[in-house]
Amino acid sequence: MERLKSLIREVPDFPKKGILFYDITTLLKDAEGFRHVIDGFSEIFKNQEIHQIVGVEARGFIFAPAVAYAIGAGFVPVRKPKKLPAATERITYDLEYGTDTLEIHRDGITPGQRVLLLDDVLATGGTAAAVVKLIQKLGGQVVGAAFVVELDFLKGRQKLEGIDITSLLHY
Repeated sequence: MERLKSLIREVPDFPKKGILFYDITTLLKDAEGFRHVIDGFSEIFKNQEIHQIVGVEARGFIFAPAVAYAIGAGFVPVRKPKKLPAATERITYDLEYGTDTLEIHRDGITPGQRVLLLDDVLATGGTAAAVVKLIQKLGGQVVGAAFVVELDFLKGRQKLEGIDITSLLHY
């Protein structure tokens, strides 16, 4: 895991002064590092009978489909409003400074399906908690949430109480 951490670039004062941004693009361009992430998640989740993996726009789209393919699950995208062409469910949730909205296709998950949420970073937990609510609204059983990076100091997992959380890297 230290090798993976060494592949993540730390960018001070982005997107605004006082924030240290953990940039995963440097991990993505390293073939061995990227493979290690996908293989790591695949090994953890391969025997959990997961039907769908939900990935959140945009960086969740990088990891979730690859892991879904590796374990034989489907991939369901969660996107910003008006990006999905069919009927959607929508949730608006609070951010540190304002609100955001996400949508999922109503037929993306059927009741009783076992669903894994997979995204790049768990920070404050607001986005992940909103996605969990969308999955549950469609009748999906959230079997866990997985993240490449968890920013422990932001305590995002507190918003995911009762959800099994897997994070490969912790800061």
